[in-house]
Amino acid sequence: MKILVCPIAYNERVKLQSVVERFLKSPVCGKVDYAVVDDGSNDGTEALLCSYAPRGVRTLRHVFQRGVGAAIRTAIKHACAHHYDVLVIMAGNDKDNPDEIPVLLQAVEAGFDFVQGSRYKGKVGTGGDMPFYRKIATRFHPWLMSFFLRVPITDSTNGFRAFRLSIFNDKRFNIDQPWLDAYELEPYLMFKAIQFRLKFTEVFVTKIYPPKKLGYTKMKPFLGWWSILKPVFYLGLGIRK
Repeated sequence: MKILVCPIAYNERVKLQSVVERFLKSPVCGKVDYAVVDDGSNDGTEALLCSYAPRGVRTLRHVFQRGVGAAIRTAIKHACAHHYDVLVIMAGNDKDNPDEIPVLLQAVEAGFDFVQGSRYKGKVGTGGDMPFYRKIATRFHPWLMSFFLRVPITDSTNGFRAFRLSIFNDKRFNIDQPWLDAYELEPYLMFKAIQFRLKFTEVFVTKIYPPKKLGYTKMKPFLGWWSILKPVFYLGLGIRK
């Protein structure tokens, strides 16, 4: 399989350097292609990524910030245009372990179309050092998605996932909708993959939160979480397609 790994980043220069260095030292380096989607960063991220170009790190850059969903859409369209078979999406803020990329790919090789990384799958007491409200939110979101889809899901907000690009041959996936530009596209893709009865599975992955002094999250407590909850309500109630 031809595989592309894409971390998504916006103004994460310090943490992104660790993301790239960890990938370059991982066993999967050299076996897959690697391209960081820079969503219009203005903190020196562009120069940092240019310095890694001689080591095979590519950059897909937005001129201005367009949102996480728009960045993932850019990764999908780039991967499809360059005839990749599988796309792996990772966080650009150093929460995901590149050594676990093969765990996702093994599930794809086993025949699954959409492989969701889960910090809760078959494990107890995992999930990283999260604030209490986020622990509640990351449990409620998959419960709500499970309710609408009638499929047990343990982690629907984890951005570490892999999927076959052939799924987009199904034109029912409409990723170009403007309302999917922020956090909405991630749950949209997962919801539709299950709804369309694609071969879906979850695999356990770790989620490590960097020190708070490096910047905890860019997700706003209310607007950000509504952005990630909204697709579940919209799709589950048939308000959007």
